[in-house]
Amino acid sequence: MKKIAFVATALFLFFASILSATNTVKTTLSGIVKDKVTGETLPGATIYINDLKTGTTTDIDGAYKLENLPQSIVIVHASLVGYKLISVSVDLSTTTTKDFELEPSVTELHEVVVTGLAQGAEKNRTATPITTMSKVQLQQISSNNIIDALATQPGISQITTGAGISKPVIRGLGYNRVVTVNDGIRQEGQQWGDEHGIEIDEFAVSKVEILKGPASLMYGSDAMAGVINFLSAPTLPDGKIQGNLLGNYQTNNGLMGISGNIAGNLKGLIWDVRYSDKAAHAYQNKYDGYVFNSGFKENSLSGIIGVNKSWGYSHLHFSVYNFTPGIVKGERDSASGLFIKPIKIDQNTEGVALATDKDFKSYNPKTPFQKIHHYKAVLNNSFIVGNGSLKTTLGFQQNQRQEYGNVLTPNEYGLFFLLNTLNYDARYIFPEKNNWNMAVGVSGMQQQSQNKGAEFLVPEYHLFDIGGFVFAKKAMGKLDISGGLRYDTRMQHGDDLYLNADGQPVPAAPLSTHRFTAFDKTFTGVSGSVGATYQISDAVFTKVNLSRGFRAPNISELGANGVHDGTVRYEIGNPNLKPETSFQWDYALGLNTEHVTAELDVFGNNIQNFIFPRKLNSVLGGDSLREGLQTFQYVAADARLWGGELSIDVHPHPVDWLHFENTFSFVNAQQTNQPDSTKYLPFTPPAKWTSEVRANAKVLTKSIKNVYAKVGLEYYFGQNKFYAAYGTETATPQYQLINVGFGADIVAKNKTLCSLIVNINNLTDVAYQSHLSRLKYLGENNVTGRTGVYNMGRNVGVKVLVPLDFKK
Repeated sequence: MKKIAFVATALFLFFASILSATNTVKTTLSGIVKDKVTGETLPGATIYINDLKTGTTTDIDGAYKLENLPQSIVIVHASLVGYKLISVSVDLSTTTTKDFELEPSVTELHEVVVTGLAQGAEKNRTATPITTMSKVQLQQISSNNIIDALATQPGISQITTGAGISKPVIRGLGYNRVVTVNDGIRQEGQQWGDEHGIEIDEFAVSKVEILKGPASLMYGSDAMAGVINFLSAPTLPDGKIQGNLLGNYQTNNGLMGISGNIAGNLKGLIWDVRYSDKAAHAYQNKYDGYVFNSGFKENSLSGIIGVNKSWGYSHLHFSVYNFTPGIVKGERDSASGLFIKPIKIDQNTEGVALATDKDFKSYNPKTPFQKIHHYKAVLNNSFIVGNGSLKTTLGFQQNQRQEYGNVLTPNEYGLFFLLNTLNYDARYIFPEKNNWNMAVGVSGMQQQSQNKGAEFLVPEYHLFDIGGFVFAKKAMGKLDISGGLRYDTRMQHGDDLYLNADGQPVPAAPLSTHRFTAFDKTFTGVSGSVGATYQISDAVFTKVNLSRGFRAPNISELGANGVHDGTVRYEIGNPNLKPETSFQWDYALGLNTEHVTAELDVFGNNIQNFIFPRKLNSVLGGDSLREGLQTFQYVAADARLWGGELSIDVHPHPVDWLHFENTFSFVNAQQTNQPDSTKYLPFTPPAKWTSEVRANAKVLTKSIKNVYAKVGLEYYFGQNKFYAAYGTETATPQYQLINVGFGADIVAKNKTLCSLIVNINNLTDVAYQSHLSRLKYLGENNVTGRTGVYNMGRNVGVKVLVPLDFKK
């Protein structure tokens, strides 16, 4: 059944693409962009049609012209730094000239977003709560990976395993409940693992959109917490060939990163190719010194090639990503409290020795470590069909995840997961009529996971899911209403596994050990949302949204039975688990005036069958141990979460160069009808307050422009509401971090030669443990009495960006 459904869907995508790519009547759109207040023309303004992936910039006279366009209805965006973005619907069959008047603005609340929507829309006119980070914001942050950069946003946290591995958390929910999207498809890299990070090159990301709350409508099962959409740079205007070089260095862990790309657009043939390389040795803090085996290596080759035509576009994305992180076990010498490392004494004997300065400064991770290879190819198409558009996506991903844990055979992996995923998506966006926008579609994926190693944690499995959805939006002056429904079916089969006395797979036999028992599970679910936004005035808006989410249990939750070296524990699944379902409400109130920009978002979320790992006790009352490790089993309970985020940006006019930005985020996550020790959900982030004073200057001297300087405070409240049962979690005290930064463009003859960015994180070198750090629960230092490993200390980061502009 699932093969028939998959073949039918693939054939639909193929034939729909052929039938839709017909000759269309071509037209043009031209006009002038002016300042609404002064009437002056604006050179350098961007005119972009997101649904066609095409755009241009205005010339010295503020004029623009777009050619080779279809005679259909499109959404045209006009933008320029320092002005409010304008989005208008244009019928290209009747309109060939369109002028824009941009209104000056200190902040930008009219930004266009695409995540979770049928087509692009203004952020403050979307019912679901969405946070964005621009390319400039990402560049001006020092981070070890892309999730580390996002954790600065309100409502966003990260579960970390050292400096290199981060998993996103949205409003207290993480793991498979957060869907990450890149190149138009959901990233599939064995995200069920605690220490399995996101296989995305941070330097290749141009913009990030974070949708908070159940977002299964467009993405299927799993988006219970929300969606993080990593977007590539927009297509360059016709005739442009540009690139950039980036160098990055951080002092704390010696991180060295380089990245470069070249992109172009010649008569509709577009391309963008990037290579990045990054490496870091062990990080340090004032309590632990250098943390043994916390370094990592990463490199990536990615790109896009395609065509933009009057019938639409067809883009092929590809990427090869490699990541080698060390696994921090935190083992120490009992007499000195210093970190120790495993060593090979002879062919059959393992011992330990003190880690040396050479070990700490090495850019090659030591045993134990992981190797992750992620390969991806995605074909994104958009075809004009009448006045509507047909969008299709077909993608293939292969994830190879290996763990090396034996110092006697350091080049032989123990665990090796090989995951192949085929993603598909097709949707038709109907032409706008009477201010109605509507889309219908189908999407899903097929997966096959194999165990290629000598150790076994989860069974081999096959997965197929498919879901259909409908989405509609109606604009009625100041009021916008939107909503939709989706129905999903996921079929998952886990294989049997029998092992002989040597731990090798064998056919079923009387003396063999039945390690994994085969299972067949089918999960179905309905998800949906309905919401509205209302523009109370030019300065005030409000939003409300109701949504229902759905998540099927993952393979670890259903079938795990083995040692997970990455988490340093023994994990047991539960094949009787039911799907998680949730009901969430969101409300927002926003303000954008000449002096203050502010937004308040609050939410409540009720989840049935919330799944989490619970530590097991032995019959004697202590920890249940298997193969010398603590044992965890997946269980389910009902949960209730509530909280919100507050953002306030004070920019007193006429002192527009000064900003005082503040954010506060809070979540309370509880199990219902439970005693105190099991009342709160594991890994619930503490309340967070951030404040930053920032000064900007467009021109400092003739050669130094776009200067900024900032001083910021991150205050994390103590977390005393934790899952205390069985010693699973402990309280975490409050801490505060002071960060400073500055940057500028170096200019000659009105051309930017390079940009320099400097950040100092944790200026006062505070020793702290994040409540969501997994290293917090490693062994005790017998000399100091401290438990676990602390987070990174003071870190100075320097970035240099060099833009490249080639003639046609």
